[in-house]
Amino acid sequence: MARLLILGAGISGHTAALSARRKLGKEHEVVVVSPNAYYQWVPSNIWVGIGLMKVKQVIFELAPVYKKNHIVFKQALALSIHPEGNAETDKGFVKIRYVSEDRKDREEILEYDYLINATGPKLNFGATEGLGPEFYTDSVCTYQHAALTWEHLQACFAKMEKGERQRIVVGTGHPLATCQGAAFEFALNIAFEVARRKLDHLAEISWISNEYELGDFGMGGAFIKRSGYITPTKILAESLFTEYGITWTVGAGVKKIEPGIIHYETLAGEELTKEFDFAMLIPGFAGVGLKAYNKSGDDITTVLFAANGFLKVDADYTLKPYSEWKPSDWPSIYENPTYNNVFATGIAFAPPHAISKPMVSTKGTAISATAPRTGMPSGVIGKVVAENIADRIKTGRREYKHKASMARMGAACVISAGFGIKKGKAASMTVFPIVPDWEKYPKWGRNLRYTLGEIGLAGHWFKLIMHYMFLYKAKANPFWWLIPE
Repeated sequence: MARLLILGAGISGHTAALSARRKLGKEHEVVVVSPNAYYQWVPSNIWVGIGLMKVKQVIFELAPVYKKNHIVFKQALALSIHPEGNAETDKGFVKIRYVSEDRKDREEILEYDYLINATGPKLNFGATEGLGPEFYTDSVCTYQHAALTWEHLQACFAKMEKGERQRIVVGTGHPLATCQGAAFEFALNIAFEVARRKLDHLAEISWISNEYELGDFGMGGAFIKRSGYITPTKILAESLFTEYGITWTVGAGVKKIEPGIIHYETLAGEELTKEFDFAMLIPGFAGVGLKAYNKSGDDITTVLFAANGFLKVDADYTLKPYSEWKPSDWPSIYENPTYNNVFATGIAFAPPHAISKPMVSTKGTAISATAPRTGMPSGVIGKVVAENIADRIKTGRREYKHKASMARMGAACVISAGFGIKKGKAASMTVFPIVPDWEKYPKWGRNLRYTLGEIGLAGHWFKLIMHYMFLYKAKANPFWWLIPE
């Protein structure tokens, strides 16, 4: 019997668990450890944050799904990885902490034959003074945050209904933040809702981001084929914001938040401020803080993890200038180079570098969008890693037939621009590959046959259908595996 231990039950970890369980016989064990009792469909958190969906519509309990599928579930926090075991065992293990029935903190050791780190990121609000729900800004990164955001946004709407002008700011809250897409959607949905309520004359909606230009999205922007024309995402994004009455500031690294005031630095080295009544800013991401120890008990965290806390995999981490970056730098099997039975998926793997060209202010501050690894890429990587491990368990051979390099993988994204059965709108976009390949596609960086975009009501319907379709899949309902990642 082999045991596959998966840390995390987000899009990537949950996909890996279900995929592995389907491929492996009952004599093998799949164990999932997550501090969260619920699965959340993160892409729909923006709709919770604008009051267009309830929390119960984006979450479900994990335990019943795992029980039905013969997956062992432990609601616990992973503390450390011991890939060589210790004096008592040669097997790798993970130390976890959980709350027992008598409501006391307990620790346990879980041995594994194969380990997938799918913990996702630490939402690093602390990297920016005053950022986050505990201080002065809101978030849609979790369903709990999104629910609180809606409470604060309702208060903002109430003030506008009384004739009071409101300054609304949406964007990124750290000079190296990622996930601009979620913030972009949220800004458009606020503007759509404000207009629907006929309050747009009382709302000043603005965008602030570390992107070099609007529409960068942490992937260096893209050229997309739209209605027969080739359009940069910069033009697409600027057109949408102009249509929705949203002003924008880019190349801005947010450094500090005070009540009603955002302090930021520009690429030109200017120290500026922006006032707000309501702000939703995405934090920087970091690893969750797992430690690693060898058989002797020595700390080997830097062997297993990169400086940002994400797990090292089969990527080229050699420091090199932007002009020397190559698609081959990116991992394809997500196996740790030191311990070949340890893998990382989704946001938990350490990328070799950003995708967008790194930018530094005249004062030396790095202000640049970091590589996105959420949504579709997370699901695809989780499935591929699980299938490779399942093959290895069944055959006893370390041969990986399945690969998922972001430099050889496409992605589909639907950017919500307003919720409504008849008047909703969304921008549907596909890119291939995610990491541009300027050697293979010297003119556009990507294959324009598969890099497309359209905006309209159909996009909103598609995003809504995806919401229900992927929750159906995540619940492992009949024939769930027929739904693609």
